[in-house]
Amino acid sequence: MLMQELKLKLPLEVSPDEVKLLLAIKLYEVGKLSIGQAAKVAGYSKRAFMEILGHYQVPIFSYSPDELAAEVDLLS
Repeated sequence: MLMQELKLKLPLEVSPDEVKLLLAIKLYEVGKLSIGQAAKVAGYSKRAFMEILGHYQVPIFSYSPDELAAEVDLLS
């Protein structure tokens, strides 16, 4: 994955690591990054990032109703 650098001015009470994490979470949530890419941006392992997603109530798997029905049919 090719990377870009972003430079921001932040208030002192906002840590750069927190901004990286929240940005990675949001980019994953809207489908701009895979879970592995988002973990890398945030500076975490994939497993740790998945646990963090749970704390922020962001689902790891997001199926549309049709996709979910198809998966259930496969399992029946």
